[in-house]
Amino acid sequence: MDNARTRWASLEVEDWTPTRETLHMWLQIVGKIRMAGSPFVNHWWHVTLALTARGLGTGPIPIDGRILDIEFDFIDHQLTLRTSDGRLERFALQPMTVAEFYRRTFAALAALDVEVRIHPAPNEVDPAIPFADDVEHRSYEPAQVHAFWTQLIQADRVLRQLRAEYRGKASPVHLFWGALDLATTRFSGRPAPVHPGGAANCPDRVMVEGYCDELSSAGFWPGGGREGAFYAYAYPEPDGYREVAVPDGAFYDHQLQEFILPFETVRQAEDPDALALEFLRVTAAAAARLGTWPPVERTRAGSGRD
Repeated sequence: MDNARTRWASLEVEDWTPTRETLHMWLQIVGKIRMAGSPFVNHWWHVTLALTARGLGTGPIPIDGRILDIEFDFIDHQLTLRTSDGRLERFALQPMTVAEFYRRTFAALAALDVEVRIHPAPNEVDPAIPFADDVEHRSYEPAQVHAFWTQLIQADRVLRQLRAEYRGKASPVHLFWGALDLATTRFSGRPAPVHPGGAANCPDRVMVEGYCDELSSAGFWPGGGREGAFYAYAYPEPDGYREVAVPDGAFYDHQLQEFILPFETVRQAEDPDALALEFLRVTAAAAARLGTWPPVERTRAGSGRD
């Protein structure tokens, strides 16, 4: 098997559900710290986490004239907290309750003389157990978390390519810790109908702001299908969008109201990158074409793609 295929790790959703659900809550805690310390950016882009060479991180958070940076290290399995005055705190990522992770994280912040307040309960999950009370989620399997991170590395690469091919307004490739998905979003430049909201344990104003402009979004979600899935959707969804022809193995999920391409289908393909990109490009082009988006210079010089 060539290197291009072996980079795509197999990770059964059912096998790592306990660890994924625990990690999800830990990521929400750190994501909320970033949100509390960062100025607001449209569509909630200031709350997200980003892929790093060792795991997932906040990037720079301005705190009291300093910079705070928090990183989940999925190689040595540590949470590392750094400040721009040269101070550092870390602790091991290992089986522990969400309540214990919450306590340790804020103890590390206190040791760095960082004061920050967050809403101490998760969003977009039900039930939303307050972090300090969550002794239910406690699993951490390092090999599973590392495999998840390698999935993100592959997804990040193809999503970055998709984003690079569009000259209009587009989000970075970033991880939203609410639903735990890695995503990038294109915008037509026109306002969208008011979103109805309805996400679990999440104020409607969050979805209203996130979807205030007409968009086409794509990403990778580790909780769908057998091994996770790439997805694509448009808001508002134009007529005929769900009937668009997509690559073999992909399909429109009427319950989720989005196109799905199972991760295992990509992983087993002769050229995984080519299949994932074909899916992402076809669905993005259909959203713009069927939604009659205003003309923009959609391609980088030399890319040769819409």
